[in-house]
Amino acid sequence: MKQLTKAEEDIMHVLWQLDAANVKQIIEQLPEPKPAYNTVSTIVRILESKGFVDYKKQGKGHIYFPLLKKEVYSNQSINKLVDNYFQGSFKSMVSFFMKKNDISLNEMESILKDINKKE
Repeated sequence: MKQLTKAEEDIMHVLWQLDAANVKQIIEQLPEPKPAYNTVSTIVRILESKGFVDYKKQGKGHIYFPLLKKEVYSNQSINKLVDNYFQGSFKSMVSFFMKKNDISLNEMESILKDINKKE
C-alpha cells in the first residue's frame, strides 16, 4: 500500500469523517488557511489514482468517497513505523514512547486496563 503525503492524509481524514464529499465540502472541513479549490481537487485526483478514493457523478460535479477504511490505513502505517524504526518490535516502540513522553508505571497500568477492557 502506498504512503500518503501530509496533504493527502489531511483530505483522507475529512473523507473518513464525512464518508463522502465534494471538493467544496472537503475544503470547508480543512483548517485555516484554506487551500485553493484547484489544490484540493488535484490532491483528490491523486488519491483516486493511488486507489484511496473513488467518486460518483452528481450533476456537473463529483462526490468523492474513501475506498480504504481508516483502521486499515492506520494499522498499515503503524506496522511500517514499527518495522522501520523499531526492528519490528512493538515492545521497543512502547518503551521508546514511555521514555520520551515520561509515562509513569501507573499511567501504563491504566492504559493496559483500558486495552484489556476492549478485548
